[in-house]
Amino acid sequence: MSILVIGECVADIVRAPGGSGVADRVHPGGSPANVAYGLARLGRDVTLLTQLADDPSGQLIAEHLKGAGVQLEVGGVPARTPSAVVALDARGQATYTFDIAWTLEAEPARSAPTHVHIGSIAAVTAPGAATVLAVTEALRDRATVSYDPNVRPALMGEHAEAVARVERCVALSDLVKASDEDLAWLYPGEDPRTVAAHWLALGPAVVLVTRGAEGSLALTRREKVTADAPRVSVVDTVGAGDSFMSAVLDALAGRERAALGALGAEDLTALLRTAGAAAAVTVSRAGANPPDRAELDRAREEFALRSGRVS
Repeated sequence: MSILVIGECVADIVRAPGGSGVADRVHPGGSPANVAYGLARLGRDVTLLTQLADDPSGQLIAEHLKGAGVQLEVGGVPARTPSAVVALDARGQATYTFDIAWTLEAEPARSAPTHVHIGSIAAVTAPGAATVLAVTEALRDRATVSYDPNVRPALMGEHAEAVARVERCVALSDLVKASDEDLAWLYPGEDPRTVAAHWLALGPAVVLVTRGAEGSLALTRREKVTADAPRVSVVDTVGAGDSFMSAVLDALAGRERAALGALGAEDLTALLRTAGAAAAVTVSRAGANPPDRAELDRAREEFALRSGRVS
């Protein structure tokens, strides 16, 4: 199975809480890039269609991705690599201030993927979002599609238009993952299960919702399941949702469109627990640093033992 991820690379400038005396740290980031990196760490054949500038941040990110085995397709060279100042509070929770432009140029994919993943800034920010959607639509007949809105309110523009753009991506997808914070911004006051049911009606076979320390839930047209989150000491939350997404795509690798909708309660619960273990590894260390295969297997076993389950 080959996976094509389409989206932005971002230099994450991680700023510790004020007065901590800890210097800023620069980490390769960008939600789609993190997903691609996580998949490569798990041994998957993955290509990232993105933009990278020929500057120190772009070189850092390219080396980071290639070092894990991600193949890069560059659709245009921006004047500078996008950046995000990531401010951490005392609990390791992150907020973002962006300096980003997204002008992805239309390029025929050199790969022939069996799955396409889109999301975040790249899927909703003009003018590059039009290219993301065009490539996805062109490949959808022969590839399954996943989407993570990874909402960044400062970049979303007018609310109603942002919701419409997100729902267009949802309708293109077979599997969608969102956080409860994403849904709270998109649909204020709505219960996440209600939103997930609305999204299912738009087309996807599976909708997943992450709820931080409260765990996660999965919905299909036949099943609704929840899973607790592993309890870990949090260093920071940067990249946790992306690690969750990478683990989901890894676990579902090779499943055809019809098979996604046929996932049973046991399959969905196992999926959430595996992805939750991947996210827990990531929050236990600095930056968007997802587990490799051995680390994920160990984490699954450890968290299963802690909760009295047989893995």
